[in-house]
Amino acid sequence: MVGNGTAVHILNVTKTFVTGQTRVQALRGVNLNVRMGELLMLVGPSGCGKTTLISVIAGILNHDEGECLVFGENLRDMAQQKRTLFRGANVGFVFQAYNLIPSLTVAENVAVPLLITGTSRKEAIARAIEILERINLGDKLNALPGALSGGQQQRVAIARALVHSPRLIVCDE
Repeated sequence: MVGNGTAVHILNVTKTFVTGQTRVQALRGVNLNVRMGELLMLVGPSGCGKTTLISVIAGILNHDEGECLVFGENLRDMAQQKRTLFRGANVGFVFQAYNLIPSLTVAENVAVPLLITGTSRKEAIARAIEILERINLGDKLNALPGALSGGQQQRVAIARALVHSPRLIVCDE
């Protein structure tokens, strides 16, 4: 049941990947409700569908069947541009591989979600600098991701997920 306190509602969601003649059913009849303010961790063995499920929740990947609502919105039925704007305004995602853009500085990488939603470059960079200073990376503002340690790259990815104050934060490992 979806109420106004529900952040994520998933009902009988399925997702199958097809490569050539190989079919892999990554999600089969998944049901889940996450209330606003709730912390949820998905735990399971490698390859069990955790990344697929959180990618569906974040609107990065479409599911095949079932219902997935995020703050009451069905992302699968949204046009790509509207989905991108919705994600930019509401979802922070920390990717397993961080997905930092190698040609952008640390500050620019953190500013990306703000730029996508129309924040001016000046304001986006200022907010990125503010959050980077809070996580003790103020001395790395102009560094490229390749010059950072793995732990520093992870903190930059987390800062990027938080910089726009999303209503939902999704982290993959």
